[in-house]
Amino acid sequence: MDLSPAGLWRWSHTHRGRTFVRYTATSAITTVISLSAVAILFGFRIIPGVLWATLTGNLIGMIPAYNLNRRWAWGKRGRSALRTEVLPFFVMSAMGIAFSQVGALWARQEVRTHAWAHVVDTALVTGTNLVCFGVFWVLKLLVFNRIFHVRELAEYDATLTDEELARGR
Repeated sequence: MDLSPAGLWRWSHTHRGRTFVRYTATSAITTVISLSAVAILFGFRIIPGVLWATLTGNLIGMIPAYNLNRRWAWGKRGRSALRTEVLPFFVMSAMGIAFSQVGALWARQEVRTHAWAHVVDTALVTGTNLVCFGVFWVLKLLVFNRIFHVRELAEYDATLTDEELARGR
């Protein structure tokens, strides 16, 4: 793969490139939603417990994550298939949330151990959640791309001319 700016631009107009860009954009959007929810819930003491605030914030982000990924990144329309779409997404999301809970346990211990200002505690809790999300992001990308990549279009991308790739066809 050509890692020059022009090469990356061409790749981003292939089927795989567009899927990756859309998945990344969806992840960025839903990360902002989840982290904002965690920061608001914990920061404003709506949910004062680190674990519950982290869990709730991540669950809030899970709903738009599924819908955005399904429609935009994976190009799925119509009714969701429980066994082949909803369940795998839920299982992977639950694993990510469980890992975030491990991070939240660590953050809770740090918050209890130190006498920091609540704003620092909130930054630690939110930052820990972001790091945990990042660890699972690549795994989700690999797994979901395999599960939801219904039709293999790499062979079509290989036959496109540079001009067609540049136009995004």
